[in-house]
Amino acid sequence: MGKPTGFLEFTRELPGKKPVAERLKNYNEFIDRFSQPDLVKQASRCMNCGVPFCHSHSGCPLGNLIPEFNDAVYRKSWREAYEILTSTNNFPEFTGRICPAPCESACVLGINQPPVTIEEIERHIIEIAFEKGFVQPRKPNVRTGKKIAIIGSGPAGLAAAAQLNYAGHLVTVFERDDAAGGLLRYGIPDFKLEKWVVDRRIEVMEQEGVEFRYNANVGVNVSINDLLREYHAIVLAGGSTQPRDLPIPGNTLKGVYFAMQFLKQQNKRNAKKDPLANASIESNILKEEIKATGKNVVVIGGGDTGSDCVGTSNRHGAASVTQFELMPKPPNDRTPFMPWPTYPMILKTSSSHEEGAERRWAIATKEFLGDDKGNLRALKIVDLEWKFSDDQRPSRFVEVAGTEREIPCELTLLAMGFVHPRHEGLLDEIEVEYDERGNVKASERAYQTNIPKVFAAGDMRRGQSLVVWAISEGRECARKVDEFLMGSSLLETKDASLVSLAI
Repeated sequence: MGKPTGFLEFTRELPGKKPVAERLKNYNEFIDRFSQPDLVKQASRCMNCGVPFCHSHSGCPLGNLIPEFNDAVYRKSWREAYEILTSTNNFPEFTGRICPAPCESACVLGINQPPVTIEEIERHIIEIAFEKGFVQPRKPNVRTGKKIAIIGSGPAGLAAAAQLNYAGHLVTVFERDDAAGGLLRYGIPDFKLEKWVVDRRIEVMEQEGVEFRYNANVGVNVSINDLLREYHAIVLAGGSTQPRDLPIPGNTLKGVYFAMQFLKQQNKRNAKKDPLANASIESNILKEEIKATGKNVVVIGGGDTGSDCVGTSNRHGAASVTQFELMPKPPNDRTPFMPWPTYPMILKTSSSHEEGAERRWAIATKEFLGDDKGNLRALKIVDLEWKFSDDQRPSRFVEVAGTEREIPCELTLLAMGFVHPRHEGLLDEIEVEYDERGNVKASERAYQTNIPKVFAAGDMRRGQSLVVWAISEGRECARKVDEFLMGSSLLETKDASLVSLAI
């Protein structure tokens, strides 16, 4: 604890943002950096609490040592702060930008004051570390000769690859797209995560000895049987990629798309690539570009992906942007049924919402209406009345009589989440078992599938989740793979730092 009275002297502040009119002109990140005095002030708010729930199970899935790195920031001990942070988190430059920060919801100070700005402090630590040259390739002193294939280069696959490489294994990452990152690359908008941030980390990993193979779609143009013969272990980290559909009349009209089809195309445009090159989401092959310019856009789904669609549509120059949510409007603050330190289901207003969007709750879409050319022209919607259980959770709904109506809409983006990984192809071919939700079945204790040398981690194993959970899964899975290959592991669990074979 750097300053015992810091939380009494200073309140929570966040860095400034560029004006909305300016940031809508491009796809660049728009959040400023703290000055060093302001960063130190924010770190000084971290209390000497008896039990720091921020890095407990209810806070950070990675077990980040948050009070310790806050103390180092307060003392301006930047290398120490960097070493503490990266002892549990391989990619703080990602979590510091796109994590919803469950650690802040669990912050003890948050009981009666605004919580510590943990996410922003993380981002500043890693950026300062890069600027000062602290981030250097960590090559293992000894190679084991064991070869491991990682299928998928999202945050779970990258974390598993980094950890297994530190343990001295020979790691190859297979990615079906033309560049690494998974949803970090093709999904998360550039205005939240510019892709040079991903490129910078991939370059470090390559210098450490991790090999990346692109346009390598295992089960399509790469044989899984060849990998099983060539590699001592395989990690499935392909993510939860099967989008949740809305099976109502008209859902095949031109103008109705999944959110990731829309977002991925814009990521490719920003990278000056052909947006239609390999522009597929599962079995749906797109033959046209999706543009929101001049259209009435409706985003169906109230989560982060829906918010990303809102921000991207506004940058396209949409005529209007509306976001629907089936559930009722959440409260502004915690209720007795959302006690600290649980993650509260309260109203969240993202930077994309600030840029302009009409948000509607308790709305059901009943039909997509088209014109005589097969183009979407309107939605038929209805208001819902929700009934609540004793713990104030929405339990069932009824349609409100007399509220059915049409609204003009030329582009609908389905952002209702993902149900499970794609089964056709790789997973069915390798004959892994699935759990009751359709995810790859592998216990949290072993991360091992029904095929002994095949492991699973991230959204493919646990279902759609957060970037911080994906990194945690990749790290924990790496330890289990290391134990499987070597009998024991020097890779530590989430609540202890890495005892590294590397310098």
